Amino acid sequence: MKRFVFLCWLMALCLWPSSLEAKVKMPQLFQSGMVLQREKPIPIWGKADAGEQVTVTFRKKRYTTTADVNGRWRVDLPKQKAGGPYTLTINDVTVDDVLIGDVWLLSGQSNIDVTIERVYPQYVDEIDHFNNNQIRLFRVQNETNTHGVQDDIRPTNINWKPLTKQNAWLFSAVGTFLGIRQFQETGVPQGIIVNSWGGTPIEAWISADSLQRDYPMLVEKTKLYQSDDYVRAQARANQLADQRWNELLDAKDPGLSEHFANLEYDDSAWPVVSQWEDSWAKKNGRGIVGSIWLRQHITIDKAHAGKPARLLLGTLFDADRTFLNGKEIGRTYYQYPPRRYDIPEGLLREGDNVITIRFINKYGIAHFIPEKPYLLAFGEDRFSQNPMPQDIIRLSEQWKHHAGAEMPSCPSGDVSLQNLPTTLYNAVLHPLAPYALSGVVWYQGESNTGNPAPYGDYLKKLMGCWRDRWQNQQMPFVIVQLANHDGRQQTGFPSPITTQTEPVNSGWAALREQQRQAAAADPRAELACIIDLGETVDIHPLRKKEVAERIGLCFDKLVFNKKVKLSPEVVSTTVTGTHVQLTLDQPVQEGDLYTFELADEGHVFHNVYAISKGNVITLLNFAFTPTAIRYAWKDSPVEANVRGLNGLPMVPFELKLK
Repeated sequence: MKRFVFLCWLMALCLWPSSLEAKVKMPQLFQSGMVLQREKPIPIWGKADAGEQVTVTFRKKRYTTTADVNGRWRVDLPKQKAGGPYTLTINDVTVDDVLIGDVWLLSGQSNIDVTIERVYPQYVDEIDHFNNNQIRLFRVQNETNTHGVQDDIRPTNINWKPLTKQNAWLFSAVGTFLGIRQFQETGVPQGIIVNSWGGTPIEAWISADSLQRDYPMLVEKTKLYQSDDYVRAQARANQLADQRWNELLDAKDPGLSEHFANLEYDDSAWPVVSQWEDSWAKKNGRGIVGSIWLRQHITIDKAHAGKPARLLLGTLFDADRTFLNGKEIGRTYYQYPPRRYDIPEGLLREGDNVITIRFINKYGIAHFIPEKPYLLAFGEDRFSQNPMPQDIIRLSEQWKHHAGAEMPSCPSGDVSLQNLPTTLYNAVLHPLAPYALSGVVWYQGESNTGNPAPYGDYLKKLMGCWRDRWQNQQMPFVIVQLANHDGRQQTGFPSPITTQTEPVNSGWAALREQQRQAAAADPRAELACIIDLGETVDIHPLRKKEVAERIGLCFDKLVFNKKVKLSPEVVSTTVTGTHVQLTLDQPVQEGDLYTFELADEGHVFHNVYAISKGNVITLLNFAFTPTAIRYAWKDSPVEANVRGLNGLPMVPFELKLK
């Protein structure tokens, strides 16, 4: 009997420390420095041992619940006014420096990803003075899941960070500027959650349940990748193929063995080519796969010799390694980032210097992107958009050219799981709910321009399944309509930039129309029109502060019920003889208007003259019975000029006429 009692006591003793060590587990969003949503119930949730009592303490009040049989628990704090910092305690877990304010979720693809570092030259002085502890930034780490929804996002050491230049440097520019704008408007703390992934289609962000009925093959497509062994094997094979391709390229490239980049290298026999020609980038009529070398000599005067500088090489297709006087000063692995390469003090010498670019292409045609800066900048303002003229040395458009190494195409099998339907909803969207939000920004669509027809339905399903997940059918969405961009400039050698003047079929315009219709059909959605903020040659336009301002205006109306005028939109149409009148929801700037088109009886579109007065636009002088009207129906409708009195551009559209 004594032995039995002793064993029971010993077992209890062994179990006792583990019971003390049992802790509640909080989602990754619940970190010190977090921002909780004001004026709404605040869900606090997590995991614990089944049946464990959980006590949440906040602002001297305690709330108690018990974990269910699966260890899940949740407490909803009552509505709170803006303020802080406070401390949130859940059993023995403490979360410090908690603010109450507004929380915004920004999602989509690479235009949400574009960082403060990328746009820095546009807003140098403002970014240099970033310092606001009331604005907190949180970046969801990229992850995919082909099997189904998961409970939490991937752990990160980034957590919630206050707004400083350093903390924002690699954070979303749209998100950062939205936080600043909303703080200036409201004076309350702002939490910015960025959850985006460059190049991803909208289908990746929609739940399987939402897609299953109308698009079952999309769900089946993802099931093909539910073999983790296959995915790992294919990813490893792609990695090895890429590694081997680069090894062979380097081994046979004469530029490396003969040191083409060195200043002392004799390039006198190299032919001179223009960077705007394609002869140096093609062979037998096709783009060269492999490497190509270009060199340019540049003379540095005594005043600038030895000084630190920045080399701007615009944007290049596709990858490059760039050298100055034989020293590598930068490399970029794909086409989109601007080439801004810093030159350390002492490297530039008085007199002759040489810039060498080694292009590396696995597909397409190597080329320089037009309408970008190609120069050397000196001085303290060399990082800005407009350095002082005396501190600029512009590069020549003429380069010396030498072939590198030709290569076969690099073999690969696509295992980009982030582009598969449902994978991002499963891994990085589902786990965020039910974190209380003020609103959602959706800035995506570039990856769907090849097949725009179903986009509106996809967008409806996305907003629906996200609202279902949050159990909030009133959750506001701001949809950022695609900016102007000329998709012809992507992979081929760029022809001279010519404005499209005649009516064309445009996947970009068709997708914008799907965005417009989806927003118009949803009373809790607004469209942020940025048709004038794009760049013809850059899919990642840099004016992100202006984008954030227009998003903020939409939230002023949606969330704060302010009487604001957004972009002008058509509310009715009238056809009378050879006139079509469009009545708008507001007056617009008066004058001659461009990029209006009318369709004839055969649905062939024709350019028509248009003029505005007050809130009416009149289309004139056509000799057919019009059946439809389009405005700004181009990839990059740079001539579109209808603006409200507030300066905002009119939303591009297509409408049928009775």
